Amino acid sequence: MTEALMIVIATIGVFIITLLVKGIRIVPEQSAVMIERLGKFRGQLNAGLNIIIPVIDKPRSVPWRVTVKEAGQKFYMVSQITNLDLREQVYDFPSQSVITRDNVGIQVDAVVYFQIINPQKAVYEISNLPIALETLTQTTLRNVIGEMDLDDTLTSRETINASLVETIDSAAQAWGVKVNRVEVQDITPPQDVLASMEQQMKAERERRARVTEAEGFKSAAVLRAEGERDARIAEADGEREAQIREAEGQAQAIELLANAEKSKLLRVQEALGGDTGDYLIGLRYMETLDQMASNQNVVWMPHSATDLGSFIGGYKTLLGQSTASEAETTP
Repeated sequence: MTEALMIVIATIGVFIITLLVKGIRIVPEQSAVMIERLGKFRGQLNAGLNIIIPVIDKPRSVPWRVTVKEAGQKFYMVSQITNLDLREQVYDFPSQSVITRDNVGIQVDAVVYFQIINPQKAVYEISNLPIALETLTQTTLRNVIGEMDLDDTLTSRETINASLVETIDSAAQAWGVKVNRVEVQDITPPQDVLASMEQQMKAERERRARVTEAEGFKSAAVLRAEGERDARIAEADGEREAQIREAEGQAQAIELLANAEKSKLLRVQEALGGDTGDYLIGLRYMETLDQMASNQNVVWMPHSATDLGSFIGGYKTLLGQSTASEAETTP
């Protein structure tokens, strides 16, 4: 009886210890556990040490799909979890086939960044939160891209992301979820469309190259014409300046010659003591005769002998006066 009693006591002790151990729940940081008592929601266990009543209180398990990548392929596994992660999570669901407004079928791969704000709603307001987010994102993605052309789809990812976030977040608030971002990772058009786009881009690049080359030729011609114009202007300015300098030099030379001639006449006038007109006329007459006498084919004679005699007499008189003046001035 004593051994049997000890066995019973030991069994009861082990059972009690097991219950006590099961009644202790340690919840990690940024996690939450939903506790049900006899199938009814009793409360939420937060991070740290928590005590529950074994057997009566049980944590609620939630189906959760996990993405696994192996060899570049995405695989999805559904598991039952009790700890809800309250951190921001990334949900990468498979690429979707979407038809644009211009009837082009494309493959769109998107990622949803969300965070559970109200764990109770995330468990009890929706049966499978990941599937719900995936389905909502797919339908919203089809609606948004279905209103856009292919070219707009490829160049307006920010617009697509903003529309997805606004629509999905508005619907997910009822599930206690905050959708922070939705990013379109990749948009893949069909192969024939890709080939057409490549040909279009090639033609566009060739057109830009020709336009750039033509603009280069045009700029070169304009610069060449401007250079020739500036050279001609500079040359004309140089010639004008040279002519002005030459004219100024000639004017100064004439002025100097005139001043010298004036000084000469004043000295002659002082030497003759009278009018220098006859002297200048006779001097010019003799210079002319000298020039005409240098031509052997011309014989020059005065208009009349009287003119010749009067000229010679006058010239002698001038010479006599000039000699007398020189004699007086000679010491």
